[in-house]
Amino acid sequence: MRRALPEFLREPAAALAGFAQQADGEVVRLELGPFRPYLVTHPDHVQQVVRTEWTNYQRQGMFWRPLERLFGDSILTDGEHWRNSRKILQPLFTPQYIATIADEMADRVAGRVEEWDEHVRAGRKIDGGAEMSDILGYIVNRTLFGDKLNRHDGERINPALETASRSLVYRILMPFVPYFVRIPGDRAFLKAVKAIDDVVSPVVRKAMATPDDGADVISVLCRSVDENGERLDAKQIRDALVSVYAASSETTATILTWLWPLLDRHPDVAARLQAEIDDVVGAGPVRPGHLPDLRYTRMVLQETLRMYPAGWLLPRVAVEDAEIGGVRIRSGSTLVISPYATQRLEEFWERPDEFDPERFAPGRSESEGRRHRYAYFPFGGGPHRCLGEHLFNVVAPLIVASILGRFRLSVRTPGPFTTGWTASLRPRQKVELSMSCAGRDRSGVL
Repeated sequence: MRRALPEFLREPAAALAGFAQQADGEVVRLELGPFRPYLVTHPDHVQQVVRTEWTNYQRQGMFWRPLERLFGDSILTDGEHWRNSRKILQPLFTPQYIATIADEMADRVAGRVEEWDEHVRAGRKIDGGAEMSDILGYIVNRTLFGDKLNRHDGERINPALETASRSLVYRILMPFVPYFVRIPGDRAFLKAVKAIDDVVSPVVRKAMATPDDGADVISVLCRSVDENGERLDAKQIRDALVSVYAASSETTATILTWLWPLLDRHPDVAARLQAEIDDVVGAGPVRPGHLPDLRYTRMVLQETLRMYPAGWLLPRVAVEDAEIGGVRIRSGSTLVISPYATQRLEEFWERPDEFDPERFAPGRSESEGRRHRYAYFPFGGGPHRCLGEHLFNVVAPLIVASILGRFRLSVRTPGPFTTGWTASLRPRQKVELSMSCAGRDRSGVL
């Protein structure tokens, strides 16, 4: 058993990676005060929990309780509500469906990025994390709400989600504290959830009162039925919308927030990325047809996902007694899975703490021996694999290519950047960016 609480409280994601490395990927029990979860990081063991024996390891228990007030019963739970929500939503996040709206998303990305011209003219610095969230919210609004939510109200959701993410982490990291005891973050979390409800609930009520045949998520939900064959009620639709909004936007916004400090520290990667975008896209706007040729861009994003997966903590509770890697797991025990830790195991990743997009070069894994399927799982795995993965694969390169095709960015916040106390893995420090127009400064690369 590893006494882990002091290190865990200092920087939880880094602490889990350290514990995993010291245990050589074996199952280890952590002593977090009165709470003693098992840390599961070896790819074989991760696969056992999230795929081959997934029904025995459920998303429930003390770690998940703080999320219930925010997301309710939908795709981030288990049981009938999860199965029904997944069945309804999955067709709207397939590669085929995303392809049908890709041109419109590209237009929206281009239009939103053009607004940065005003920041350049004013010599204004921007908060990289907030801007990435706003851009994603603007795009995801079309997919989820079909513009039933105006831009002003949509932009109220992102800061509320970030506040909730930062606030509920105290409950996630201290699940043993009773709820009648107020801890830091409780009040801010409840206020943030109310702000989200104040935006989403009126839109849901209006859509339910005047249903249409739209292909956006809210229209589909309004036409759908629950596991009992009855129309979804307002709370079920609200829970599904908030859950999928977070899954669709938060992952991408988080990854793109980490991208700028990484490029700032690795000018060789930044220069090659810039050269590819200039060569493939040229002076015109980025279109979905450019994406297959943005190969290095895709590699950079994959490596960023490896180093800083937004979903860094994936707890499960054992339903029945089991065994993982020779360790007896009793019914009711909590297991902690961490893509952040697994994706930094030296057994599977050479120089795991170094940013090296070449790891994802075509044919690289085959030449070095095929990489274990669960050595890299930034979108989770098994039946609970994130619905937003295909959206990320289109939207993220569109945003990166649109920004770097138009601007040259510089990170103004002094590093090093560390992982923060947030439910999704955002930097502890604000990522402040300054920019110039590419046409005025073709020589500058970050």
